Amino acid sequence: MDSVNLARRPTRLVRVGHVAVGSEAPVVVQSMTNTDTADAEATAAQVAELAGAGSELVRITVNTPEAAARVGEIRRRLDDMGCDVPLVGDFHFNGDRLLREYPECARALAKYRINPGNVGKGAKGDDKFAFMIRAAVEHDKPVRIGVNWGSLDQSLAVRLMDENNRRAAPLPPDAVMREALIVSALDSANKAIDLGLSPDSILLSCKVSHVQDLIAVYRELGRRCDFPLHLGLTEAGMGSKGIVASTAALSVLLQEGIGDTIRISLTPLPGESRTREVVVAQEILQTMGLRSFTPLVTACPGCGRTTSTFFQELADRIQTFLRDSMPVWRLQYPGVEDMKVAVMGCVVNGPGESKLADIGISLPGTGEVPVAPVYVDGERAVTLKGETIADEFKAIVENYVATRYGIGGAKRREGGRGTIPIRPL
Repeated sequence: MDSVNLARRPTRLVRVGHVAVGSEAPVVVQSMTNTDTADAEATAAQVAELAGAGSELVRITVNTPEAAARVGEIRRRLDDMGCDVPLVGDFHFNGDRLLREYPECARALAKYRINPGNVGKGAKGDDKFAFMIRAAVEHDKPVRIGVNWGSLDQSLAVRLMDENNRRAAPLPPDAVMREALIVSALDSANKAIDLGLSPDSILLSCKVSHVQDLIAVYRELGRRCDFPLHLGLTEAGMGSKGIVASTAALSVLLQEGIGDTIRISLTPLPGESRTREVVVAQEILQTMGLRSFTPLVTACPGCGRTTSTFFQELADRIQTFLRDSMPVWRLQYPGVEDMKVAVMGCVVNGPGESKLADIGISLPGTGEVPVAPVYVDGERAVTLKGETIADEFKAIVENYVATRYGIGGAKRREGGRGTIPIRPL
């Protein structure tokens, strides 16, 4: 796809299993399971589903002895399925105990996520944090130090508030809280380095639930360190609210070159697949021109000229078909993720948008001649009509993919437009 060449802030490169995060590596998509990790079969199945949808890192909850005891089995199940996605262990409160008592868990995870606000208070908390960092050093694992607004170390917050109150011109309370998040993350990173963890094994996050707060925190955090940053609006919400809020916050930061890995923390609807958060993350990156994951469909919104719902149904069917095909296509047809498809609903913009796409169809609007011209590489290739338009167009798309992106397709791609024949239907 055409890249906008957004400059990324200079960061260190951190290896999480076989995945590179930071530096010049692409922004990484990650997700998190919502299964009980003690149920190894269900957790492995959901991890595989998320990885199949395109998640490059998957975080699992490690909160109980039963969960920690099954992490090794989860890793083995995934390996048996041919799923090599790195697993990230999410630790709170008792992570030191679980890493101490379940060394197989410590070895099987590719990264540890530690929330300094939930490790513990005072000297006891310092000892627990130190044990977890030393475990990471022993097993050569990177660590994400993840600070959350909802679980911030209150003693730190109180101290900074007291210092602020003594200032001649005190800052607003929300500004002090944002500073507390940043200080917690940076101080914890420095402690980890003092304990022997390489700076090249540290990632940071400071998650909040409001868009403007997230932007302000990460701008300042990015200015003050060179660690890779994990972006995410915590507790983003359900449905369109969660998608819009996450997109609004992350797009601003990504446009400014801030962010090395992202997660969209959507609350799924009852029975909804967890993979939706992966799709949203991919579409944010792809629509911004940062990465390509799957061909996207351009489709008009519809108006009084398109009283039929056929173009909407076809657009949805083709988009679903493209995404469902990607696990196989990604291996067979390099570059297919950049393909542009258009499904348009009338003659106003239909032919123009279809010509601009790699392959497009302009369906007839209300009162128009009941035919649908198909454009391939900018040229009108065939005209469809009748009850089988949807199946015929899908077949044309499949033929286009195999012809353009299959063996020898690279040579045809270099030859430019107008070189792909349409197989007779």
